Amino acid sequence: MSKLVRKELEIAGKKLVLETGELAGHANGSVVASYGETVVLATAVSQPAAADVDFFPLAVDYEERLYAGGKISTSRFIKREGRPSEEAVLTSRLIDRSIRPLFPKDYQAEVQVIITVLSVDFENDPDVIALTAASAALTISDIPWNGPIASVRVGRQNGGFMLNPTEEEKTFSNLDLVIAATASEITMIEAQADQVEEAALVKALEFGLKESQAVIKLIEDFASVVGVKKQEYQSTKLPPEKELEVKDFITGNLVVELEKPEIAQDETWFGNALVRLEEKFLKEEEELISKKHLADLLDDAVAKFLRKRILVDKKRVDSRKPDEIRPITVKVPVLPRTHGSAIFQRGETQVLSIATLASPALEQLIEGMRGEGTKRYMHHYNFPPFSTGEVRRLGPPGRREIGHGALAERALVPVLPTIDEFPYTIRVVSEVLSSAGSTSMASTCGATLALMDAGVPIKEPVAGISIGLITDENDKSKYVTIVDIAYQEDAQGDMDFKIAGTKNGVTAVQMDTKLSGISLKVCQEALDKAKKARLEILGKMLAALPQARQKISPHAPTVILVKIDPAKIGEVIGGGGKTINKIIAATGSAIDIKDDGTVTISAKDAEAAQKAAAWVEGIVKEPQPGEIYEGEIKRILPFGAMVEILPGKEGLVHISKMAPYRVEKVEDVVKIGQVVKVRVVEIDDMGRVNLSMNLGGPDRAVGVAARPSGRFDKRPKDYRRQNRHKRY
Repeated sequence: MSKLVRKELEIAGKKLVLETGELAGHANGSVVASYGETVVLATAVSQPAAADVDFFPLAVDYEERLYAGGKISTSRFIKREGRPSEEAVLTSRLIDRSIRPLFPKDYQAEVQVIITVLSVDFENDPDVIALTAASAALTISDIPWNGPIASVRVGRQNGGFMLNPTEEEKTFSNLDLVIAATASEITMIEAQADQVEEAALVKALEFGLKESQAVIKLIEDFASVVGVKKQEYQSTKLPPEKELEVKDFITGNLVVELEKPEIAQDETWFGNALVRLEEKFLKEEEELISKKHLADLLDDAVAKFLRKRILVDKKRVDSRKPDEIRPITVKVPVLPRTHGSAIFQRGETQVLSIATLASPALEQLIEGMRGEGTKRYMHHYNFPPFSTGEVRRLGPPGRREIGHGALAERALVPVLPTIDEFPYTIRVVSEVLSSAGSTSMASTCGATLALMDAGVPIKEPVAGISIGLITDENDKSKYVTIVDIAYQEDAQGDMDFKIAGTKNGVTAVQMDTKLSGISLKVCQEALDKAKKARLEILGKMLAALPQARQKISPHAPTVILVKIDPAKIGEVIGGGGKTINKIIAATGSAIDIKDDGTVTISAKDAEAAQKAAAWVEGIVKEPQPGEIYEGEIKRILPFGAMVEILPGKEGLVHISKMAPYRVEKVEDVVKIGQVVKVRVVEIDDMGRVNLSMNLGGPDRAVGVAARPSGRFDKRPKDYRRQNRHKRY
């Protein structure tokens, strides 16, 4: 067994602890990291890669365990963990994007990093701890890797920054920023913000970079004690003459095609070019040449072409200027029966976004190791093969689809109205119809238009743009940032910095790089250029649809929220559900009641929803003395009549208060089923409602015939003598 090593650091008032030597001894690197009572196990393992692999086979898996939060699945039939949750997939992507750039490009082994959450304390999010643990596991392993990196989370409240805020503290923050950094540069950014200005975001990045240095020092000290020597691997380069032959073919037959502007947006070009390269050089007798050799040489050639074109010739592949956006077209609405729809096209990237509205009862239920929750807004992204002109098997959403959908979702959540302002569950689906770079940001723009078309009163329209980076291969200080990257600039460029926001500030950020890191200067320049581009895009979006529709689609359901006293929920439901089922049957509405007293009523017909809402409000309403109601006679008693003044709520009209004269028999004045107007006289100590049909007039009660008059009336002969002192 390896020697036990433990290192710890206090950060943001809690101990970050790294341990190795006790668990998972067969892994190349194994680290248990804890922060508070959140504990994760990170392992890193490598093995020789298959000969026919044309890429670096890195796999990162973030594994949630229900036991970590003391949970058992609520499913009656499946009690073990199933497919990864959306959150797990996003965390896997976050870690992958952070560590991938630091592997040597010529390292050809297969690497798998698995992070298993062992304990979660509902206070400290495991994603940042998981990334730090993965970095530590790779650093202490014998796997070649140019780390370490550290990860921290940054929150912002009242202009100040919070380091690794707790779940409670995050509710008061207008920024949720996660960065991964080396000793001097940033390798990954993921953020959601409530329209935070670019200058504040740069300061947050600076704060996070500074605070991460203590974690990097911790990992370095940890690794020095472990003392594992890195693998010596041999870079299997081609013989110089063969490499030159391949490069000449690439230059003369493939790269020249990039001179055509349309190639810049063709996502299939690289793959097709690689196939042609393999057909030319992959022969049985040439065992020294692998698919990865060819892929690396083609990638290098394209990257060099881009660098020369942009850094030297000052011209992009498609002839645009560095800050120029591809032509934009917008169409809204598009579909007749959907609640909202729009097409957003930028260059050859085309996305159809559709918004659907539904009752809050249809919120997505999320079950995980940290308990159950709901999600009101869902953004789903589809990337069918025809969008790139390819044929491939259709299947469930992959990591790309989940990641791009989540990014667009984060961009729009800050501008959505509250449930009280707009009582709907909202789903947007973005269908990528044509892909030529930056489909996630096109989805963000299209989603904004679809929501506005559906009549969702968003606070501000949101637009998104991707900023790229081309650097000199020998000097990173020589670079050009480019706006609205097309596919080749994304695939062979050095950075993909996606930024979404409103005219007021940023709502979402995602940055990946192929370099070992980027400077704060590059980040600031990218944010500044993105703001300018964003305002231009917003102008074109608003030209097509200046504001959200004043009315929702006639095809959308009407949803009404009614707030009631939780103590009265039983009255609305009724014994065995009798009352609520009666309302549903009579109005055709769907009714959902939450424990906090929120009653959600939805119906296709607005009148039906309003009728059901009035019914519910009537059940819980407490009559007040002096109020006048129109009610139905439900029962006749010897001394009066019971009148239903509100649904399920009756009051007594005593015989003495039925008319401005003496009534001998109740049936002489009212009958069952008759509708009369009554006034609430009082509510006694037992909650009984006493009513009067005398509404203030001296002569008659509303709904009751006038008393007989003249000498032939039926009053007793001694009536005047008996009642001479009474006044009515």
